[in-house]
Amino acid sequence: MKIAVICANGKAGQLIVKEAMARGADVTAVVRSENKSTATNVIHKDLFDLTTADLESFDIVIDAFGAWTSETLPQHSSSLKHLCDLVSGKSTRLLVVGGAGSLYVNPEHTIQIMDETNFPEIFKPLAAHMGKALDALRTRTDVKWTYLSPAGDFQADGEKTGKYIWGGEELTLNAKGESVISYADYAAAMADEALTGNHIQQRISVVAE
Repeated sequence: MKIAVICANGKAGQLIVKEAMARGADVTAVVRSENKSTATNVIHKDLFDLTTADLESFDIVIDAFGAWTSETLPQHSSSLKHLCDLVSGKSTRLLVVGGAGSLYVNPEHTIQIMDETNFPEIFKPLAAHMGKALDALRTRTDVKWTYLSPAGDFQADGEKTGKYIWGGEELTLNAKGESVISYADYAAAMADEALTGNHIQQRISVVAE
């Protein structure tokens, strides 16, 4: 199984590389600068400069792109469109590190987490842009995509427990009534999904057990 992890130098990207390699996958890190991940195979290129030829040998492409400033937030959509175009009509699967703000909180799927009054204002622009990118991804019937949303409390430095619960489009709580997961457990779930391919053209979510 050949896997490319795009933006592998990020916190999530590095952990995803580590998890995929631990499962025996042949992993390539795609980075703009010096490789900080554990991958020995490296493509030094900006995401927006990637070509079809760069990705054609991979079974799976994992998109760990992140943008946080007001100027770069639109790149959540443009970067995802670019990657979709590169793997359009191919057997290559595209897995996306998604956001939690677009998860639904009602069975009718009319209210998202980011719509609630207690959702932090500071995160609303990010959630809105990531939600817009997901909406566009849903229209891509030409791509074998999977969008993985973390729990509401996504902890960068949380410990790895190795135990998690799969969810779907709606916010899922664990037995403690919590919506929380560490980056490390999220990375493990992403690696598991990469190797099984159980949720093609679906948005799924994951929460710590």
